[in-house]
Amino acid sequence: MKLLENSKLEAINNALDVHQSGDCRLLGKIESYSCKSTASDKKLLNSLLSMEPGSTQDDLQALSPPESWFAGSPSRRHRYHSGSSLEEMTQHSFCSDTTSRKTLFFLTSTLNAAFAPDYDFSLARGDDFSREPSLTWVTNTVDSVLFQSPGQGQVHVDLQQQLWGAIDEEINLRESEIFSYTPDLSGGDPFSEDGLLWSFNFFFYNKKLKRVVFFTARAMARNVADSGMGTDEEEEEDMLFYEDDE
Repeated sequence: MKLLENSKLEAINNALDVHQSGDCRLLGKIESYSCKSTASDKKLLNSLLSMEPGSTQDDLQALSPPESWFAGSPSRRHRYHSGSSLEEMTQHSFCSDTTSRKTLFFLTSTLNAAFAPDYDFSLARGDDFSREPSLTWVTNTVDSVLFQSPGQGQVHVDLQQQLWGAIDEEINLRESEIFSYTPDLSGGDPFSEDGLLWSFNFFFYNKKLKRVVFFTARAMARNVADSGMGTDEEEEEDMLFYEDDE
């Protein structure tokens, strides 16, 4: 996966970096990646396929039910995700979905590229991901946590419009499949840190463009997030926090 430069997405990321809300510190970014395989991508894919003799990149992999099934109850999703097999979940009237091993590889490679070198998602499974059938649900979910908190001003309304406009221009949302990644509660990824309040991870995959736009964000309790900062960084963060409240 190759990171694609996009000045509009970079501007949005810079704006998100100073977008604070109360006692939360937001860590988020939007990045665009090319799915045209590099030599290292091909090597990794072949290595993963060799772990299951006879498998091909077109084999279908089972996904978890979409996040929208669990709207309003993330703990319920995590309970099923961490303690139930896909067969057990279908007994609770959930519909299962599948995607090709190649598409799953694009998603895991995107995670690797986004969080390198600190984390490795190469062994992520199909049931760590979901296909989201509703673009409206995804945009509403993102907007509700980023832009619809009490006291938000016009600057945040403008940022909201710029954000979705930049993503649409880069990936063409109406022609894209949307996937989500659910963190592994056992740890080992950036979403299992102390002080995590919420997180989301959405992939907008346009097969025709051979491109993935990855939108990830997580909110950390401010006292925990700031505890590891040096003095200079603390002062800078505090300045941004108070400027945002004015």
